[in-house]
Amino acid sequence: MNELVLFVLILLLTCGFSSSGFYNFVYFFSVGYGTAITGIGFTLLFIFRKSLTFWTTVICILFIIYGIRLSGYLIIREIKSSAYKKILNDATKDEVPMKRKIIVWIACSLLYVFMTAPHTYRLNNGTSDDIMVALGAIIGFCGLIIESLADYQKSQIKKKDPKMYASTGLYQIVRCPNYFGELVLWFGVTISGIPSYSSIIQWIVVILGAVGITFVMFSGARRIELRQDKTYGDNAKYKEYKNSTPMIIPFVPIYSVKKYTWLVA
Repeated sequence: MNELVLFVLILLLTCGFSSSGFYNFVYFFSVGYGTAITGIGFTLLFIFRKSLTFWTTVICILFIIYGIRLSGYLIIREIKSSAYKKILNDATKDEVPMKRKIIVWIACSLLYVFMTAPHTYRLNNGTSDDIMVALGAIIGFCGLIIESLADYQKSQIKKKDPKMYASTGLYQIVRCPNYFGELVLWFGVTISGIPSYSSIIQWIVVILGAVGITFVMFSGARRIELRQDKTYGDNAKYKEYKNSTPMIIPFVPIYSVKKYTWLVA
């Protein structure tokens, strides 16, 4: 299929998949994110159904599982957790102008298309299975497992004490293991398509997607840090935990990002 036509088609569909943000602005970055990635997975399966290989099918399935898990987890947490619901309400207490909603909607949809572009390019360019797509798929599923386990561990901690911050399990290694898992997943997707990129434009799109999701994850980590500092800032154990546990990447001594005010998404 013509590359531009394919890009526009997937972008239009992704705009539809992520449109729940018009119901709740935060959904552009959360529930709408999950439904968009799931929708892209199904779209690629349908468009390239006659030329799919084992590993390209696996990555499409990765998109679908990832998106369903994310959206489902967020919806269930919103229903069951009054604390999380309060965070959402606080985030949307002021009416967001329609112009801003539309800009964010399009920007998010573009980002999701860019993030999945490595696989779109592999399929559209007809690249056969190789070591990179297999390695990327395996790394991607490892990221999904890390993220899922981190969310489960946090939910179990909050069940026991809703006011307690997570600091056990994966949270002993890094303060935002779910975001780390997300970065691992998209790193796998990015490298899976490396042998397929056939133009400077494709490389630019892929790099923008990788940089974009990294920015979003660190921005999210900053919001969590600011919120936790406000809630637990006077807790000596929290201070010790914060000053000794990396923020988002294990064993990399970045313990705080709150001073980086440009990390706003």
